[in-house]
Amino acid sequence: MRNLFIDTASSRIIVAVTSDDQIISIRNEENDHELSTRIFPIIDSVLKEASVLPKELDTIYIVNGPGSFTGVRIGVTIAKTMAWSLKKKIIPISELELMATTPFSGDYIATYIDARRDASFAGIYDQEGNAFLQDQYITNDELLARLPQNKTTVFAGYDIVSKFSSIEPNVDILKIINRHKNDEQKNPHEINPIYLKKTEAEEKLEAGSL
Repeated sequence: MRNLFIDTASSRIIVAVTSDDQIISIRNEENDHELSTRIFPIIDSVLKEASVLPKELDTIYIVNGPGSFTGVRIGVTIAKTMAWSLKKKIIPISELELMATTPFSGDYIATYIDARRDASFAGIYDQEGNAFLQDQYITNDELLARLPQNKTTVFAGYDIVSKFSSIEPNVDILKIINRHKNDEQKNPHEINPIYLKKTEAEEKLEAGSL
């Protein structure tokens, strides 16, 4: 089984081709405001390095959020278009669950993305990847209050949040793929970005302040 993995939701761009529990080729680069122009050459170079044609792929794994509003939209759009045009299986992955594949010492790992205003997008996972706290938008104080009692919890995030003492995520792509490889087939058009929180403009519109 040859798979294409795409993550553009975080501060990292991660694109990889895997086959038979091996990473054949991978790019893990800093994300920036040039994502829309960089992502296609990155995907092309990873496929060429793996000597895999797009039509030879079996499954496309796409991280569909939460994370960067623009980054998530770009990645999801590309993955959906490829899956639809090539008639390939597509499987969505949570950015927070992906971050939770980081090796850690302890009982739980709390993965987070800074959402500003003293809040985060966060989830809490155990060593097997089971969610103790489902991915959600939450204040940082509430997240601290909801940590498992009498257990060791490690924080992991790319962003610096003063209330958390965290480690840098070191994601395990093969682990996340193996965890989801038997997920149900989805229509590419059913795959949508997961933001967990409405945009500021949407909130203002609902409040009648726009």
